[in-house]
Amino acid sequence: MLDTLSRSWALLLGVLLLMVGNGVQASLLGIRGAIEAFSTFEMSLVMSAYFAGFLGGSRFAPDLIARVGHVRVFAALASFISAILILFPVAANPWAWVVLRFLIGFCFSGVYVTAESWLNNAASNEHRGKALSLYMIVQSTGIVLAQGLLLTADPSGFVLFVIPSVLVSIAFAPILLSVAPTPIFGTSKSMSFAHLFQISPLGCVGIFLVGGVYSSMFGMAAVYGTQAGFDVGEISLFVAMIYIGGMVLQYPFGFLSDRMERRQLIVTAAAIGALGAGIGILAGSFPVLLLAAFLIGGMSSPLYSLLLAHTNDYLDPEDMSAASGRLMFITGMGSIGGPLATGWLLEAFGPSGFFAFSAAVLAVLAGYGLYRSTKRPSLSVESTGNYAAIPPTASRVTLEVAQDYYQEGPEAGSGATPEQS
Repeated sequence: MLDTLSRSWALLLGVLLLMVGNGVQASLLGIRGAIEAFSTFEMSLVMSAYFAGFLGGSRFAPDLIARVGHVRVFAALASFISAILILFPVAANPWAWVVLRFLIGFCFSGVYVTAESWLNNAASNEHRGKALSLYMIVQSTGIVLAQGLLLTADPSGFVLFVIPSVLVSIAFAPILLSVAPTPIFGTSKSMSFAHLFQISPLGCVGIFLVGGVYSSMFGMAAVYGTQAGFDVGEISLFVAMIYIGGMVLQYPFGFLSDRMERRQLIVTAAAIGALGAGIGILAGSFPVLLLAAFLIGGMSSPLYSLLLAHTNDYLDPEDMSAASGRLMFITGMGSIGGPLATGWLLEAFGPSGFFAFSAAVLAVLAGYGLYRSTKRPSLSVESTGNYAAIPPTASRVTLEVAQDYYQEGPEAGSGATPEQS
């Protein structure tokens, strides 16, 4: 771990600053939207636009990099992010915010693709799993730290928009001064959605559902907090608890994933997450709401990694790269729908609608996981590959690195595909 950190500390520092900037604006917009009297529906469109832009960026960023190179793409997109962040208070209109959030999602996606490709290039083969873990920790830590910055100034002013803009600008320096050019992205054969679904129905359905839960948490938590009457300190603590849960519980599930049947863990994690959301609906105090946030966040991140590992269990090694693009698209479509559905439930049922969405989606996932367990025999633990802890916002670069790491597990690369359904 220390060797990986010594190789990539400047890049990880830059990513940390980027994540602090991203985490501040995501929570701040939820608070500022209430100050500007935007409706819950309008805010759900604003939050959903980020994930639509993110999906578009993940598709086009590799082409941009192939045309002009990593350094130029990173510098250009990060500059746009810095500029967009200070435009939000200037253009205090929900439709302008939709456009700005789409653009910032596109730019962040491209920045992640570039930074993750550099990280992949910096890590040796034997250290890629550790590099993934460090990257996950840095991302989550950045968002948690961002919540503390919300307490440093008045959200109705300009300062909290300027701070993340400055942080993103500073993030350029350690990254651009320390990295070397990386190879141009290669091409991979395509895979149809129908074929991927035939290979892993639970993987496809589960990743779509978890994308919705994750985007609901990331995009709508601050909107929920304002509707529930929380002050800024309570909102920042509530959002932080979601990501602390994801960071803390990712690794116990990873430990178990390499030692027991993955569908059992998927069902268990989804059921615990649904229970946590149910606790949030019934909660009568703020500490209980924090417990609910911890459980939902703590289950959604491991679920994504578990579902990816489960899908890989049924893929031939040569198909994994093609599958990663489809899996990213499925995650993106779920992520776009999450804030929209949550916004509708918040308008229809009040603050409890925030937890109702996650409770319903995770309960469906648990039920579908149980159903799939009756349709396909379990794989032996020895025949499955490594578990890689990665966030649902990971780019295709990280997905492919995770799949390379997966193949290093016992019996990996055998190409065995148990009976499909």
